[in-house]
Amino acid sequence: MTAFAPDSLVLNRKLPLWYQVSQSLRASILGRRPHDPLRLPTEEQLAEHYGVSVLTMRQALKELEQEGLISRHRRRGTFIEPGARRGAPRRLLGSVDAVVAQQSGDRTTVIGHGREPVPGDLAEYFPGVEEVALYRRLRRDGESGEPVNWAENAVRTEIADRLDPGDLERWPMTKVLRDVLGVRIGRITDTVEATLADPATAGLLQVPLLSPILHYTGVTCDADGRVVDVARIRYRGDRFSFSVTMETD
Repeated sequence: MTAFAPDSLVLNRKLPLWYQVSQSLRASILGRRPHDPLRLPTEEQLAEHYGVSVLTMRQALKELEQEGLISRHRRRGTFIEPGARRGAPRRLLGSVDAVVAQQSGDRTTVIGHGREPVPGDLAEYFPGVEEVALYRRLRRDGESGEPVNWAENAVRTEIADRLDPGDLERWPMTKVLRDVLGVRIGRITDTVEATLADPATAGLLQVPLLSPILHYTGVTCDADGRVVDVARIRYRGDRFSFSVTMETD
């Protein structure tokens, strides 16, 4: 059976090899022609193609399997899912310092905080937890004073007990968790999507109801993999764009 032929890749030693390989293979899969084979080459053949170890290749394939782009079958091989399409969230690697930098620069006011039952749409992040501390903040442009986004953070109560809300008017939540409270942050997963302004968002950001906004969700895990904070930030669509810079050397 003929195997699918992925594109070639020039590796950048500044980024994890498995990440580069997974994204290159991902692009090949999503850009394939209708008549291209669904079967992928073996792990060994793919490793040789990309110039990486079999272990690195295995990690890259695991990433694509978790996205639902491929399926792996013992003794049969690895296959592209026929329904694989664009739209699956892409994971972009960065640093905690980069996240802090992205959150900084605006004038922030805490508009409310307190313990509340875990919101239903956040229950998956806090299994077995009944309450979280919710912090709501409004950010304004440092020069014009115009509202630019509002944020809601759901934080574990044992961490929130040590948190001074005043610190959130000085620094981003990520910096407070890491540098003030000493939380060892393991990873942050960011999702950005377009949505429409609900009544609360329209009022806080001073935009028309149902106008376009960017909705950011940031899930922060500690070094043990436990979710410690879920941030939901609504950005004015007329003030923000989302961009990614890719270096070539």
